[in-house]
Amino acid sequence: MVANSLFLTIAILMALGFWLLGELKFFIPYKTVLFHEYGTRFWFTSPHCSQSLCSGVRSQSQVFLKDTGRKLSHLDKQLHVGQTEVRAHL
Repeated sequence: MVANSLFLTIAILMALGFWLLGELKFFIPYKTVLFHEYGTRFWFTSPHCSQSLCSGVRSQSQVFLKDTGRKLSHLDKQLHVGQTEVRAHL
């Protein structure tokens, strides 16, 4: 589950980065000034933002999977008792 949340976080951050590269083309002439003034602030805050996004993605997936075990055990009991039309292929 951690690997999936990391993968989704990286995909979201890459998509956001590519979108920002397209939208902020007018900053290209000022890139040296911006990196000089705000580079350290960017490098110190980007891990925190990445960690927050990763924990948000992970907690969101846990919310959606909260009752999965109970639902699957209920379905398994129905299949073994024979109360459903779905047949188990063993």
